[in-house]
Amino acid sequence: MNIDPLSDGKIIESWKRNASPWTNAVRVGEIESRRLVTDRAILDAVLACRPQTVIDIGCGEGWLALALQQNGIEVTAIDGVPALALAAKQAGVIDSRVMSYEEIAEGRLKLGADVVVCNFSLLGKESVEGLLRTIPMLLTPDGALIVQTLHPLISCGDLPYVDGWRTGSWAGFGPEFSDAPPWYFRTLGTWLELIGTSGLTLRALQEPIDPRTRRPASVVFRAHRIG
Repeated sequence: MNIDPLSDGKIIESWKRNASPWTNAVRVGEIESRRLVTDRAILDAVLACRPQTVIDIGCGEGWLALALQQNGIEVTAIDGVPALALAAKQAGVIDSRVMSYEEIAEGRLKLGADVVVCNFSLLGKESVEGLLRTIPMLLTPDGALIVQTLHPLISCGDLPYVDGWRTGSWAGFGPEFSDAPPWYFRTLGTWLELIGTSGLTLRALQEPIDPRTRRPASVVFRAHRIG
């Protein structure tokens, strides 16, 4: 079956192909922006909410879930790529599950948590829109969704500042990476609109600064369920 090269399905296919080199890259600290800025930014954002329970959606190889677990938090780590969910479990994450965003959107995740966190894991279009509409049902009454993603003004590059699919790149990574996953670009306004139409209200927006460039390394949204 041919998969559209700019689609949600292609994202998953590509990550299945690159799960092993990605896990290795993260564990040896190969990604400098993570070491300098973004890992700490998302960890601090979650810990500031003082949660007892967290759902880490798109957990990857599990570094964040493990860090939260080591802070005494009960974490459920979820990824749609079996090899990544397995890597998280092998790293020591107690509750690591394989589940697609579409399955979560269908209501198959029967959990509630103080925080749902998505760290650079909202890459697609329809899958992300469906997932976000489900988030209020996964949160406790004053629970928070925390999202860290590429900063639209920086990640836009020289392309027009309009929503749309972008081709992926493994620039800066080793030759073991191949077939980079595409991703769906959203403007800042579109992100805010998507959060609002998903039954959430934005309460905080942070722009972690890369000390090398003095430009935003990412954007971090904290939104709470309405009512």
